[in-house]
Amino acid sequence: MNSNETSHRQFASDNYAGVCPEAMAAMAKANQGHCRSYGDDPYTDKAADRIREIFETDCEVFFVFNGTAANSLALAALCQSYHSILCHDTAHVETDECGAPEFFSNGTKLLLLPGANGKINPDAIDEIVHRRTDIHFPKPRVVSVTQATELGTVYSVDELRVVGERAKKYGLRFHMDGARFACATASLNVAPKEISWKVGVDALCFGGAKNGTAIGEAVVFFNRELAREFDYRCKQAGQLASKMRFLAAPWLGLLEQGAWLKYGAQANRMAQRLHAALAQIPGVKFLFPVQANSVFVTLPEKAIETLHAQGWWFYTFIGQGGCRFMCSWDVTEADVDAFVAAIRQAMKAV
Repeated sequence: MNSNETSHRQFASDNYAGVCPEAMAAMAKANQGHCRSYGDDPYTDKAADRIREIFETDCEVFFVFNGTAANSLALAALCQSYHSILCHDTAHVETDECGAPEFFSNGTKLLLLPGANGKINPDAIDEIVHRRTDIHFPKPRVVSVTQATELGTVYSVDELRVVGERAKKYGLRFHMDGARFACATASLNVAPKEISWKVGVDALCFGGAKNGTAIGEAVVFFNRELAREFDYRCKQAGQLASKMRFLAAPWLGLLEQGAWLKYGAQANRMAQRLHAALAQIPGVKFLFPVQANSVFVTLPEKAIETLHAQGWWFYTFIGQGGCRFMCSWDVTEADVDAFVAAIRQAMKAV
């Protein structure tokens, strides 16, 4: 085993997990014989149709390699270079995309909004829209939310509705970074449409990699007019897969029998189990409500060093600091219990 491998499941990122059985089986099925390329294949058509069924609306669907491309290209399609995108100051598009939204939109500016627990304060939309209305200021054009947020919280239906109404009031587009949309949907126990197009979302970046695929995210345009020539945008950005069926087919595995929601709910349950167990350990302090598949805590530096030395991997720089423990789709009760036992022992040694 090399230094980059581990014998147990980790809590650093849901990108650490492998491919779920349903997605793997669907990819294997697509790996039979020859098939037309660049998305002109039955797997891509069926996956797009299944997404339309899931959301109960006639939307445009595109498959790209990763979340950075999905968010950046979708945002670029919603605005011009002289516009601005309003997002929370901890939003993934601000903190973790290496300037890709600005790059692919030819310089559109991100304007950062405050809000508790990683959620935009709707009043901040009013403030920034009215802050400047002259030609010297980048005109607000898009509101972007992250669902679930970078701090592990989930916008409720009503919270999203308010954001959507504010966006509509000012003629702004509404974008959703849904890298963990499955966890958010499972957490709220609502139909996907209730937290997407019904609250005004124009474009959703629907996460696959964190939900059990190997690669591949779906960019879903509920406002079909905004998807005009998006295929050309994907091609120019190097996001048009020649063997598109291998991006699309795993989505069939996730969606056809509901595996995407099953795994979202499983990840959430493990986060709740982790939260409940950590609450029994003196000295562990929680930073944010646990509403999806991540738990944020503060631990003494010595405890963190002990856990790292034992081979437990987790991030301490995500969001607003602290230790982020992320539960993947494949994390089990035994995994959680083993991690909690390690944390308990590390805390005793402090």
